[in-house]
Amino acid sequence: MQYLKKILVNDFRNIALAELEFCPNVNCISGNNGEGKTNLLDAIYYLSMTKSAFVPVEKHNFRYGTESFSLAGTYAMNDGLVSRFAIQVSASGEKKLRRDDKPCQKVSSHIGVLPVVMVSPADTQLVSESGEERRRFVNAVLSQISADYLQNIQQYNRLLVQRNRLLKDINPDLALLGVLSEQMSACAARVYERRKALAEGLMPLLGKYYELISGGKEVVGIQYVSDLDKAPLAEILERNRDRDLAVGFTTSGIQRDDFKFTLNGYPIRVCGSQGQQKSFLVALKFSQYDLMQKEYGFAPVLLLDDVFDKLDPGRIANLLSLVAGKDFGQIFITDSNKVRMQSIVDRITEDRTYYEAVGGQFNRLEVQDGR
Repeated sequence: MQYLKKILVNDFRNIALAELEFCPNVNCISGNNGEGKTNLLDAIYYLSMTKSAFVPVEKHNFRYGTESFSLAGTYAMNDGLVSRFAIQVSASGEKKLRRDDKPCQKVSSHIGVLPVVMVSPADTQLVSESGEERRRFVNAVLSQISADYLQNIQQYNRLLVQRNRLLKDINPDLALLGVLSEQMSACAARVYERRKALAEGLMPLLGKYYELISGGKEVVGIQYVSDLDKAPLAEILERNRDRDLAVGFTTSGIQRDDFKFTLNGYPIRVCGSQGQQKSFLVALKFSQYDLMQKEYGFAPVLLLDDVFDKLDPGRIANLLSLVAGKDFGQIFITDSNKVRMQSIVDRITEDRTYYEAVGGQFNRLEVQDGR
């Protein structure tokens, strides 16, 4: 089993300095809004993904008045060894990542070493916002599972920037444009196949977890929509070349892919209640967790940020019965209601720790014996 034993957070958001130890099973952080609960979970996420789950602009992750932050985590690894991972981010945006005091030359090579799944209120953007949010979610899943996928999507994006720049030229080199299109097509084909397989793999799991969480009989689904459903990208780009030259950017490709979330065949954004949407999103993330666990052979770290919000007591009970199952590994849960969280968690496991967040500081609470 792989899990986070200890974390050291320095100048990350509102956390000036915090050192916390965790148990292998359920770790609970309570506190009022704005005290640092979510920031702590995001620090754990950052150690895995080398970026925030919520804040894309690095300078906004610095504690007010500072120009850098650092995170360090001690992990029990799946091979039985213990490793320490540390990352420092400076005002220039430079990231320095180390494992056991040895520098990692490529930050991207770290993605997937510490698998993680985050469930948070911000997931509502997956339903309400544009396809960009859903592509970002899919990229985060597949980048952890496949280093090749991450390399292909990064290469595609670099080529896309070059092609768009060339399309804006007054007299573009059409031969070079063709070369870029062919190179993009090769990357796009591999990305397309992985995204298609992911959508197909999530479908049966999504239905299972949605029913377990909600108790409802609605039929939920994911539909992957891509320009590459019709033809290889090279053929599409050649067909649309004149239009791309006229508008000055690439109008087709995997950068336009989308994943349609449905409830009984209709967009869940339109027909789903808040409770149904929340149940769908939690079921989606649990499906991600299930797929990643099968891929790795061990459980990822599961971060549940304010997960009880907008769920009725019945759905909360169903959710916690899943979390308490033997298939789940280390879990972090935040909730503003300390009494509610303790009463639930005390009933499902004896292996738990409690912290209370106050102004970016975390006080460990005593665990009552017996359940």
